[in-house]
Amino acid sequence: MKKSRFESLVQMIHSMSLPEKKTFRQMVYRKKSLPDYLILYDLIEKGAEDTPAALRQAFLARRPSAAFDTTVKYLFEILLDTMLELRKNQDSFFHLFNKILKARVLFEKSLFDECFDTLNNVMAQAERYENYHALLLANRLELDYLLALNFPNLKEQELLKKQFRLTESMKYIRKINEQSSLYEILKHRVVYKGYARSQKEKNELNDLVYSELSLVASLSPENFEVSKLHQLFQSNYLISVGDFKSALRSYYELNNLFEANKHLWSNPPVYYLYTLEGVLESLRSIHNYEGMRYFTDQLLKIESQSADFRLLLTCVAFLYELFPSLDRGDFASCDSLTDQYREKLYGKFHLLSHSRQAELCLYTSLVLFGNGKYQEAHKFLSQIIVRGKSFYYLPLYRTIRLVNLMILYKLGDEELIRYEIRSIRRDLAASEKGYKIEHFMLKFLIKQLPDNKRKRGKLFEKYLPDLLGMQQDPFEQQLLRIFDFTAWIEAMLKQQPLATILRDRHAPIAGTENPG
Repeated sequence: MKKSRFESLVQMIHSMSLPEKKTFRQMVYRKKSLPDYLILYDLIEKGAEDTPAALRQAFLARRPSAAFDTTVKYLFEILLDTMLELRKNQDSFFHLFNKILKARVLFEKSLFDECFDTLNNVMAQAERYENYHALLLANRLELDYLLALNFPNLKEQELLKKQFRLTESMKYIRKINEQSSLYEILKHRVVYKGYARSQKEKNELNDLVYSELSLVASLSPENFEVSKLHQLFQSNYLISVGDFKSALRSYYELNNLFEANKHLWSNPPVYYLYTLEGVLESLRSIHNYEGMRYFTDQLLKIESQSADFRLLLTCVAFLYELFPSLDRGDFASCDSLTDQYREKLYGKFHLLSHSRQAELCLYTSLVLFGNGKYQEAHKFLSQIIVRGKSFYYLPLYRTIRLVNLMILYKLGDEELIRYEIRSIRRDLAASEKGYKIEHFMLKFLIKQLPDNKRKRGKLFEKYLPDLLGMQQDPFEQQLLRIFDFTAWIEAMLKQQPLATILRDRHAPIAGTENPG
């Protein structure tokens, strides 16, 4: 459901950085009277826990004659203008396009020399920052203005040179766009179809791989954008097919590329975050927990004016600080870490994207589950399951439902377990896809485990070949790296604590050697 303009305004205000708030207030305090929009701003800023309906009612109580919708629209535009004004000196992208706008004004005022000097400055900086869109626009404006002035003192050779530079910019933009398109298709398939579960699904990605390799061969390898997109594509492909060691090498190369070109980072540095997250995910997948420390520290060093991006950094940092303890069954340490992040992360849960909300709920419920807090775990996970329509498209959603089945089993809710199993089986049948461990879990949970320890031992011996096979299957590892369901099955059959099984299975690997 689409948000109203007022809901968007509330989200914008709660995501503002301190410099943005300070600049806005400095601008407002120049006014002699207290405008309606400032009263609305103050109510929203101070009422972080209030609903949009309560905020609206509070505003109308203070300003009964005010036009609420008009005030909302005006405040939204003022805040947006304030943020844009700050970006001009913080981000090369905003800076370059702002100078292009200035060049247009200068030309309209017949200040031609100043206009061309500004455009030349834009072109020089655009080449330095590899901003081909700004370079293309500046080149086009220069040619348009020269044409309007009848090419003053311009030789034909110089004109051809300028046209060639424009054509080269267009070529780069077109090829980078083609490369971006392949990366976007790969990410889309992963989001909506999940990781490859079989050799057949792995082969279905080959068309993208061949296209990407042939495209890279036609581009300049020295170009940062080309190299970045190539390594991102390769890394994500390798992770999607379960080749984590090769993915890690690719991510190391990508990290080195970013570190050597800090002046080319976007603001906020989203792709650098993706790179660090890819490295961390690969290290976690091969249980190299010691190697993760350096990169979690790198995450925390990233600076940004964006409150939303800082929250995203906090979420990713928390998860990868959590995973070593969670994977090894150290649930007490997980509980302590969760408390440390309660205010700065969980208190802002609603500001996260749906995929991050799902991740946070899943792993928090696993921590609660591991500590025997089954009711709390069920309540936490229900935040996602109850809002299923908003999260159903995520591959993680079915994993969340599997964890929920584990919780329901501990709570002894047999009726709900059977209902959920039927629902998940319908989903698996409709999508014609599923991991072996998913089918095994449903089969395992539908049966009542015997209380007799000897009978459980025989069941374990019976299931052991299947469990070992799934643990060693690279496609099954795509799901088992999220949570080791085979460890929970073994804990149930052996009647041992889950923490004990996980501790024995997932010992850390010493050393942080760069495989590249």
